[in-house]
Amino acid sequence: MARVDRPITRKFGASMTNNMQASAQQRQGWPQCRAISEEREDEPMLEDMPLSWRSKQRRTMGHSFAIQSSQDTRGKAILPPPHRMLLDLKKKQTTSGVLAARSEAACGGREIEMAEAEEPLPNIDENDSDNQLAVVDYVEDIYSFYRKTEVNSCVSPDYMARQPDINEKMRAILIDWLIEVHLKFKLMPETLYLTINLIDRYLACQTVMRKNLQLVGVTALLLACKYEEIWAPLVQDFVFISDKAYTREQVLEMEKSMLHKLEFNLTVPTQYVFLMRFLKAANADTHLEMTAHFLTELCLTEYSMTNFCPSLVAAAAVYTAQHTLKRTSCWNITLERHTGYTEMHLRDCAMKMVCFHRTARQGNLTVVHKKYSHENFKSVAALAPAVLPM
Repeated sequence: MARVDRPITRKFGASMTNNMQASAQQRQGWPQCRAISEEREDEPMLEDMPLSWRSKQRRTMGHSFAIQSSQDTRGKAILPPPHRMLLDLKKKQTTSGVLAARSEAACGGREIEMAEAEEPLPNIDENDSDNQLAVVDYVEDIYSFYRKTEVNSCVSPDYMARQPDINEKMRAILIDWLIEVHLKFKLMPETLYLTINLIDRYLACQTVMRKNLQLVGVTALLLACKYEEIWAPLVQDFVFISDKAYTREQVLEMEKSMLHKLEFNLTVPTQYVFLMRFLKAANADTHLEMTAHFLTELCLTEYSMTNFCPSLVAAAAVYTAQHTLKRTSCWNITLERHTGYTEMHLRDCAMKMVCFHRTARQGNLTVVHKKYSHENFKSVAALAPAVLPM
């Protein structure tokens, strides 16, 4: 038996209609079947239709069916099983329904997200988009990493109690002198903050005698210069600045000892690293910048400030400096976002800074006050101490 698959054309459908007319007239009616779709619920199933109707339905639905040329089935169309056609239609409807549902859900989700979206913060790195050194593409990731790792560079606030021959006052005298040396050598600000960090970390893990405390300070400054400066001072310069209290060999030996104790880890986030970022978030001018640096350097000589992590000290310095300059908006959502601190977090540290500012010109440790009384630093030391809100 030969089997030919071909679609029903108008001409072929007409000839089939003539051949089937006799048998079609014998049938009195066609039973109705259940609807195959909402749009065709009054139409009968294909297997219950006359052949002429089937051809029209086939052309409409885009299906083809087989025509058998045997004597028993000559002129009879073999349709696909009705359930398969139902499944095809249901699949199309189901897919459309799913897509529509997904579209509605997606639109609804966007509306919810847009309703809940917060007002975007200003981009503080917008002006540095063309500056490759600013690495604006991942600067946020860098400072996020600093925040996570700064605790590793902090020291125990009671480490001085384990030192048998030195105390907090000696530390303050040493740092006050190092700030003066730093200023005399015209070094970078990063160098000073790293120097203090190296001193505290070394004293926290190594017992130091009083006679060697200045040697520790000089060597820490030497290491910081080698790390931060383009042209570091010579070892002999540090020997000279310490009034030749130590030899070159002693400085180099202490350098070796410090590096081993600190495990050669000199890459630490200091107060200065965070301060520059937070000043940028505050859109600081020169006066605000100098005032914040003044307050931060006042904290370097104070042993009690080891209780606070570097990022908190930097944020409190910006906050206190704004109050010192009597700025209207001292702490906004942008600063809170970039620092990670609210005003309540900063209060204790800021109150200490105000006290340090009030007593900066008193006593023997006045190098920071004299430094920032100079016009090169906008004479911010002459400003009245801030009055913090209660």
